[in-house]
Amino acid sequence: MRLGVSIFFLAVGAILAFAVTKTVSGIDLVTVGWILMGVGALGVFLSLLFWSSFSPYRRQQTVVVDRGIDLNRPV
Repeated sequence: MRLGVSIFFLAVGAILAFAVTKTVSGIDLVTVGWILMGVGALGVFLSLLFWSSFSPYRRQQTVVVDRGIDLNRPV
């Protein structure tokens, strides 16, 4: 699930949980809204987590240890 779909689920879930006052027999729209918001929040979290782990712009530190031969030292 990508970031856009996750934000869409968050928005639809919030609308169902907070704005819809109609009732449907057999379905609790408030509960469906909270479930969609949970799924959307989880999707946003996972999208951002994978964005940061696969980003080409992440900080990386390279340590180089020089164990070269001293050419000025007599053998």
